Amino acid sequence: MPQWLVIDLEATTDEGGWPVTEMEIIEIGATLVNRDGREVDHFQRFVRPLRRPLLTSFCRQLTHISQANVDSAAPLAEVWPAFEHWLAPYHASLEGWVSWGDYDRKQLLQEWQRQQLHSILDQVPHMNLKQRFAKARRLERPLGLNGALQLAGMQFCGQQHRALEDARNTARLLPLVLTA
Repeated sequence: MPQWLVIDLEATTDEGGWPVTEMEIIEIGATLVNRDGREVDHFQRFVRPLRRPLLTSFCRQLTHISQANVDSAAPLAEVWPAFEHWLAPYHASLEGWVSWGDYDRKQLLQEWQRQQLHSILDQVPHMNLKQRFAKARRLERPLGLNGALQLAGMQFCGQQHRALEDARNTARLLPLVLTA
């Protein structure tokens, strides 16, 4: 049975945003869903940033991730292999992996390169659900996740800007695009 992996990352940032090259992953959230958007399994881990280990107050307020959360976390070089180990049993049934927008894909590619990490996601097609949703709804320009949920008659569930909650809310929109 085909399954989709929906990934959301939270990363270091400050007011006004940073370029992707300056950002580091601080949380990985992933939900594995079937075509109906039902969760089969999930993964969530905090990640300790190495280049800028102190979170800005803007980042802490936006994500509700505390300094203690990242201080006690492992760096990505340890967390990513744990993610790959979690994903391995599902690899054969993966139809693709999904993110809301292209940021998560770019951030992962950058980190894999920078830290010389390998990923089975390299062999799996990526879907930018933000673009696909906008196209399916014939929108002039793509919406943020919350706006897309509202347009689809749904409310955001959980805490915004937390990786697993964002991934789960993104997954709720996936069936609308797959059937469009």
